[in-house]
Amino acid sequence: RDGVRTARPPRGPGAARCARRLRRLAIAVTAAGLVATSGAAAVPPAVPEWSSPGLVGGGGPSHHGVPLPPHESSGASYLPGSSVVRLRDGRMRLVPPGGDTAITVPADDPRVRAAVRADRAWLASGTVPTGGLGERYEAMSARALLDLRLLTRPNGASQASWYGIWRYSWPRDSAFAAAAFAVSGHSAEARSVLAFMARVQDPDGTWAARYHVDGRPVTDGRDRQLDALGWMLWATWFAEATTSDEAGDGPASLPGELWTMVRRAADHLALSLDAEGLPPASSDYWERDPRTEEDPRRPTLGVVGPVLAGLRSAAALAERGSAEAARWGAAADRLSDALAHQFAPLGYPRSPVKGGRMDTSVTFIAPPFAPRDAGVTAAIAHAFDEQVLPNGGVLPGEEWPGNKEIAWTPEVALFGLAAAASGRTRTALDRLDWLRRHRTSLGVLPEKVGPDGHQAAVAPLGWTASMVVLSLAALEDPLPIPPVPE
Repeated sequence: RDGVRTARPPRGPGAARCARRLRRLAIAVTAAGLVATSGAAAVPPAVPEWSSPGLVGGGGPSHHGVPLPPHESSGASYLPGSSVVRLRDGRMRLVPPGGDTAITVPADDPRVRAAVRADRAWLASGTVPTGGLGERYEAMSARALLDLRLLTRPNGASQASWYGIWRYSWPRDSAFAAAAFAVSGHSAEARSVLAFMARVQDPDGTWAARYHVDGRPVTDGRDRQLDALGWMLWATWFAEATTSDEAGDGPASLPGELWTMVRRAADHLALSLDAEGLPPASSDYWERDPRTEEDPRRPTLGVVGPVLAGLRSAAALAERGSAEAARWGAAADRLSDALAHQFAPLGYPRSPVKGGRMDTSVTFIAPPFAPRDAGVTAAIAHAFDEQVLPNGGVLPGEEWPGNKEIAWTPEVALFGLAAAASGRTRTALDRLDWLRRHRTSLGVLPEKVGPDGHQAAVAPLGWTASMVVLSLAALEDPLPIPPVPE
């Protein structure tokens, strides 16, 4: 979410590899120095708000969260299976059910027991995916689900996080939150998130880049992002596929507002394809001006992947044999052909140009968004190698124009999800273990990790939490994949 709009000069492959080697060497030296001095470093006088290691909550509606101040986090921990925090002095910090302000009470206060009991009952009403490995991931998974619950408002608005510019609802992040709720058995929460996005959708099928939690679009100049349509279509189908005995029973299986959302978004995408079968160039999960891309005329893989998954999902949601199923299925086939001709011969770079830079969005055309493909699997491995940092995390893409020392947890989680959903268990566990090791002091998943291995942005981040839940679920049972139209 850096919003970087700086164009980069073209470089030859040899120069790029040399620059990467030098950059990684410099980062490694910097990281070593930071590690050597961090133990004696004093706490800076001005601590960013996002440095809070997690949210304090309560056990009941409205599931309000309040950041734990950094100076109070030392020695603090969550009571297992809850959003109640035990402070270092033994007192408890929680938000009473129905409240919006944190209170500090003795450990024997009855409100503590009530809040913990309610949180654990909510977790028990669904499942806590563990990848079939029990305690190894149970705490991380439970914390991710509880954080998603705290980030979701009673009206279904799912916030990216709880601070400043992150305290908004992105359609992309919301789609993954709905999928995580669905796969963990919390279908009411999944439907609530989808229903919120249905209510704020524009009549032309698009969404603003992000929304206030009351449904007003954020007017900050960000362009609409076409990938949002694909992600919302995929999430709607995924929620149906994981919570219904049969997915694809047609619009009758969806509430009317969700079917209207699907129809609007799918028609917009189908009509947007050009003569090559590609959608128009658009901002994607990088949230950059398309004119700064290596091929400004064509969409990035970060748009193509979600749009393809969305069109296939919409076709599967439509009534079998209907005009909608045929129309959206035909559009998906055209886009699939364009992907095969424009991106595949080049090794699936971010933009369809020879020698194009690799990007995490190559995971968008792998399971659970598309059927497994050997060429895509190889491209994912290549992308990870090009993006990995000395701390073991990854940049969003090769030659990322933002801070090149900071690892992004959503990208690590996307690589993990692709591996878990494709049956590459060892790789998936490597990515999940990295995320587990780089949680905050409260065990919460942050957005970014610095070269010293510490939190470098907000925590929790809903998008990362969602993908951890999905990855662990995929290790237990195969996740549904949008079917290729017949």
